[in-house]
Amino acid sequence: MSRVIFHLDMDAFYASVEQRDKPELRGKPVIVGSPPTRRGVVCAASYEARTFGVRSAMPSVTAGRLCPTGVFVRPEFARYSAESKLIMEIVASTGAEIEQVSIDEAYLDFSQSISGSGDERLFNAIAIAKELKERIKRERNLSTSIGIAANKLLAKIGSDFNKPDGLTLIPERDKVLFLRPLPVRAIHGVGKVTEQTLTGVGLRTVADIQDYPGDLRHLLGSYGPVLKQQAVGEDNRALGGREERKSISNENTFEKDTDSRPILRAALREQAEDIADTLKKKQLGAHTIQVKVRYSDFTTLTRQLTVEEPFFEADTIYRLGAFLLRRDQLVNRPLRLLGLGVSSLGDPFRRQLEFEFRPD
Repeated sequence: MSRVIFHLDMDAFYASVEQRDKPELRGKPVIVGSPPTRRGVVCAASYEARTFGVRSAMPSVTAGRLCPTGVFVRPEFARYSAESKLIMEIVASTGAEIEQVSIDEAYLDFSQSISGSGDERLFNAIAIAKELKERIKRERNLSTSIGIAANKLLAKIGSDFNKPDGLTLIPERDKVLFLRPLPVRAIHGVGKVTEQTLTGVGLRTVADIQDYPGDLRHLLGSYGPVLKQQAVGEDNRALGGREERKSISNENTFEKDTDSRPILRAALREQAEDIADTLKKKQLGAHTIQVKVRYSDFTTLTRQLTVEEPFFEADTIYRLGAFLLRRDQLVNRPLRLLGLGVSSLGDPFRRQLEFEFRPD
């Protein structure tokens, strides 16, 4: 029996909550994060701000330069979390099996409750998706996008396809043709580095991967055959079927205490690549990053930040770790130890990074 999977994704969640609760922000380019006059990054951007090129994870000063009329709002994670709880209560009332993978995102499995066979079951699910979207809009005054498909991979691609307020169904009979024109980055799990590797040999669209004669192992190692299967829309992951793992970390104890930037950057880069490799092998993404430093007197400090959407690329892990070290001026004397770690592990298949800082 074919499965019926929804992927529900709230639209520009943090910024949309701010615009709903503060009428003066509606229709304006809202940027959730530190103001451009202070060291920080963009946590989230409304669709109005995105038209100026503002994106999550960019420095706030860059966002301010790109969007001079942007309205910067400090994030309030407790409020967003409370809103998420109310939304997920509505989702739970559908009776579906649910896997919540982030504060504003969930997979729903209706395989046991929708009648029909094959793609007929997917089409029969459209009415349920419309009703769910309408109820969230009516009760929470927020819009959501939903993808419907026979597996998680396609359902997630569907929810991304027509944002905001989208509803996209990808039938099994059409999935290969649907995927063909999409860029390789549309396959969730293809990050910046993998994209560069693929485009470097002329593989720019999913069609290029579908038509490639080999299994890509010589380019991507063990991920190559997996990507080939994803490119034709195959994915057998079950809801909630991930290996339970709470954190992944790496650290270096130096032979001599050092504050040499080249040495510390090299250590941090190596740690980020090791963590990213583990995340990729486990098909996990992280929501929280933490740096750890130990000084000559054995004083040990940690700093962390939590992001709304999961990350898994080495470049992102390195950049966020470096940002924390710089933001809190942790390398103010020689270090005995430097560590990097990630936690709050979950589904890696999100393309946007929207940050939420938590106090230590």
